[in-house]
Amino acid sequence: MKKVLFVLPLLMMIIVLSCSNSNKSEKPRIAIAGIAIESSTFSPAVSHEDAFRARVGDEVFSYYPFMAPDSGIINRAEWLPTLRGHAMPGGIVTFEAYESLVTKTLDMLKEAMPLDGIFFDIHGAMSVQGLDDPEGDFIVRIRELVGSDVLISTSMDLHGSVSPRLAQHTDLITCYRLAPHEDAIESKKRAVTNLLERLESGKGKPAYKAWIPVPILLPGEKTSTRIEPGKSLYAQIPDLLDGDRVIDAAIWMSYPWADEPRNHGVVMAYGDDKEAVGKAAEQLARRFWDVRRAFEFVAPTTYLEEALEKALASDMKPFIISDMGDNPTAGGAGDVTWTLHELFKHSALQKSGKTLIYASIPGAELVKKAIEAGVGGEIDATAGAEVDNRFAPPIRLKGVITAIKEDSTNSEVVVKSGNIYTIVTEKRNAYHYEKQFTDLGLNPREADLLVVKIGYLVPELYEMRGDWIMALTPGGVDQDLLRLPYKRVPRPIFPLDPDMEDPDLSARFIPLADK
Repeated sequence: MKKVLFVLPLLMMIIVLSCSNSNKSEKPRIAIAGIAIESSTFSPAVSHEDAFRARVGDEVFSYYPFMAPDSGIINRAEWLPTLRGHAMPGGIVTFEAYESLVTKTLDMLKEAMPLDGIFFDIHGAMSVQGLDDPEGDFIVRIRELVGSDVLISTSMDLHGSVSPRLAQHTDLITCYRLAPHEDAIESKKRAVTNLLERLESGKGKPAYKAWIPVPILLPGEKTSTRIEPGKSLYAQIPDLLDGDRVIDAAIWMSYPWADEPRNHGVVMAYGDDKEAVGKAAEQLARRFWDVRRAFEFVAPTTYLEEALEKALASDMKPFIISDMGDNPTAGGAGDVTWTLHELFKHSALQKSGKTLIYASIPGAELVKKAIEAGVGGEIDATAGAEVDNRFAPPIRLKGVITAIKEDSTNSEVVVKSGNIYTIVTEKRNAYHYEKQFTDLGLNPREADLLVVKIGYLVPELYEMRGDWIMALTPGGVDQDLLRLPYKRVPRPIFPLDPDMEDPDLSARFIPLADK
């Protein structure tokens, strides 16, 4: 009897420990991976591996505020972050850089196996030397390593492209619904929670994925969700979702500054009800096609000469001019000097006495000389056109140095030449925030004209504007698409072929990854 009394508690302890270990092992093992960039094939710029600023291991969590310790998400899985790299938009990626990043990711995924799921966080507009559809290539290589049973949930920018093989080898896929992308974090969270719910419920892969190519290729500056028809087009997505029947749906505008066969609009929906999934995708695709002619630039748009005339005639401060053709946040080289040359030879601007801030032009040697001369010193040096000199040569800047901001990675200076304040950077940079200007002693709100290498204004600049116009300037992301030498995008396609016949917009069901 004493033996029984001794053995029973021991058995109970073993059972409790066993259940505890069992519960612990029930948490799904989910890896995180992805490399992201928008890269223009119409720019002479080239992107190397260091541009991606890759983070590995626990550093990856810094991208995802929804995975904070008190989020409720972090405790639902055993997270295995591998490599996540995000580059500022730029030129085509070297094959060596792509291969290095992919190989490192695959090696880390191999060490993390076995896996139940992968959160695949990409942009979708990466171009690589000698390789079409890099994201499709990447996910196929992941599948070859982890197998077809692992659930992959993909998060993308709505300006990405979805090829059939990317659609097949991902199980759940989503993209942003707002442009500007104020819902970026929300969209990534959606990709993660959809993955968790399918793993936790044991339902696994959704049974059906509908993919519809839509022959439209428009820039984001014409498809912003701030205005119609983009606003209503994307706003209808939530109403089409229906639990497991239609888990998610998305519209990709694609990326017009890459000349590849995959570059065209796409609609996708997925879920467990074939009829409902197909119907949701077809409804979005038809609406997208029906409103194609209604897409207009998000702000008044013209060529630079007329933009300057309007700005000089206005008393609104600041009057912002978007220097769109070389927008570094869309993939431009960021060093095209054409607009600056035009500003300096514009006699009406010089005579007006109105202050103009130009942001920005890279010129490492000029920055070095300015730092040596110091604030208040004079400078006479050139900047820009080291990468993209197709439209204008380097700009000669003569003036007084009004500010210097030394930085270990990208120092900045301001050169005042008459009434023009030019921000010159060690490396190309994008100017989206008021603090970037005030840190250089500039008050953008009080400037008469603010010329920024950008397309549609990001929220902070948009809120700051007194008035705004977008200028059709030359560069690697020229918004006048008819000037671009397309050779490989699928034709016919709108707006390159404005009178094309209506396409077949019926749902095409993509095989599951294990088929």
